[in-house]
Amino acid sequence: QVQLVESGGGLVQAGGPLRLSCAASGSIFSIKSMGWYRQAPGSQRELVVMTTTSDGYTYYGDAVKGRFTASRDYAKNTTYLQLNSLNPEDTAVYYCNARLTALSGSGRYTEDDYWGRGTQVTVSS
Repeated sequence: QVQLVESGGGLVQAGGPLRLSCAASGSIFSIKSMGWYRQAPGSQRELVVMTTTSDGYTYYGDAVKGRFTASRDYAKNTTYLQLNSLNPEDTAVYYCNARLTALSGSGRYTEDDYWGRGTQVTVSS
């Protein structure tokens, strides 16, 4: 059973930093990509950042470019998101996402998308 566990959310003042972590565990064979989405109340879930394992390419959403920085610890199957210059519009639940190959209940390795439960980030003005 694959699990993605996020940590690091909380309440921060505008302009402040925050660091999120997401660790993937379970019978993982390989991780194709790993990153973060966010969803604010009344809004659709949007892509914040995604890193592709094969070439290390990192895509940032326009709203966070220059302020957020993603990194990966490949040995620990963990991704980090450094959030700087936060503003109230960044308030949302942040979800970790990974596309990975893992051992399924059928005993075969299959590729699928996995999600964490989310961590709340609240930025006060």
